[in-house]
Amino acid sequence: MNRDFRFARNVLPAFAAAFTLLAAMPVHAADAVVLYTADGLENLYKDVLPAFEKKEGVKVNIVTAGSGEVVNRATVEKDSPKADVLVTLPPFIQQAQQVGLLQPYQSVNYKNVPAIAKEKDGAWATFVNNYFSFAINPEVTKSAPKTFADLLHPNYAGKIAYSNPATAGDGMAVIILTSALMGEDQAFNYLKNLEQHAKFHTKGTGYLDVLLSRNEIAFANGDLQMDLDDAANGGLSIKPLFLSHKAGEAPTTFQLPYAIGLIKSGPNQAAGKKLIDYLMSSDVQAKVPDIYGIPGRTDVPLAGKNGDAVKQAISGVKLIAVDWNEVMRKKAGWTERWKTEVIGNSGKQTELVKPKS
Repeated sequence: MNRDFRFARNVLPAFAAAFTLLAAMPVHAADAVVLYTADGLENLYKDVLPAFEKKEGVKVNIVTAGSGEVVNRATVEKDSPKADVLVTLPPFIQQAQQVGLLQPYQSVNYKNVPAIAKEKDGAWATFVNNYFSFAINPEVTKSAPKTFADLLHPNYAGKIAYSNPATAGDGMAVIILTSALMGEDQAFNYLKNLEQHAKFHTKGTGYLDVLLSRNEIAFANGDLQMDLDDAANGGLSIKPLFLSHKAGEAPTTFQLPYAIGLIKSGPNQAAGKKLIDYLMSSDVQAKVPDIYGIPGRTDVPLAGKNGDAVKQAISGVKLIAVDWNEVMRKKAGWTERWKTEVIGNSGKQTELVKPKS
């Protein structure tokens, strides 16, 4: 089976089986709409898509992978698109727009998305807001690291993993955050030193929660929504955290939202537009806090006990702004630099796609 179609996490077996079937059959059918999506939102889709399918009489076929991987696949298929809707993280949503994958679509439900959280022409808009984070297994790591320097301690040798920046938005976020805090050159020096403690790197980020929970690693990158959801609803032993640049400073992070867009010349654009309208509707957005996400619409509150958990997790954390256009300008160089300066000739696995059985 082509590993690109594998389900990102082993936390929803029945739902995963439906996804995995896509590897053995065409993802598009005449009565289907195809969604290419970054991992992390499986529980939301499971909750809300059956009502859409019943109302519209159309099946939603889903391909889930790392945020960069779904964009790479759509790029390969650009001349003959197989998908209708794309959900991915920055800077990959900007990459998709830059290479002409997205068709501007001004959904009526984009009106309550802040201007800073959407493209002016409607090429994409924030679907689920989120924060970049790290994670530990609290049953194993009793004393959580507080600073980036803490991870260089011998106690973490062979116990760290993070997702490949070339294929995962959360992996690229590691470079974005360390560069913002340390400066680019110092960030790559730090990542080179950190690599001495890294066990491997994964193709997508979702696998890392499984590996943390199974005590195969002690520390990983992630994002707040996915980590809280996996801990509460996935039965995994993980706890999200944020790191400080230096001791005594506040932990720091940035927003890392899931963005949604219509794929240009997709085979079922009419249904694709309806799917975007539906996912951005107030009814669906009101369910986003259930999976520890933040609604993309400002008129839908971050409410309920799960919303309170998100607020508590982010309390006291310093948020920094990210210029995603600048990230796009640097992305290719950062990726190459990571491959040459950080990984080098180590032979270390950089695209792990399945936890050990």
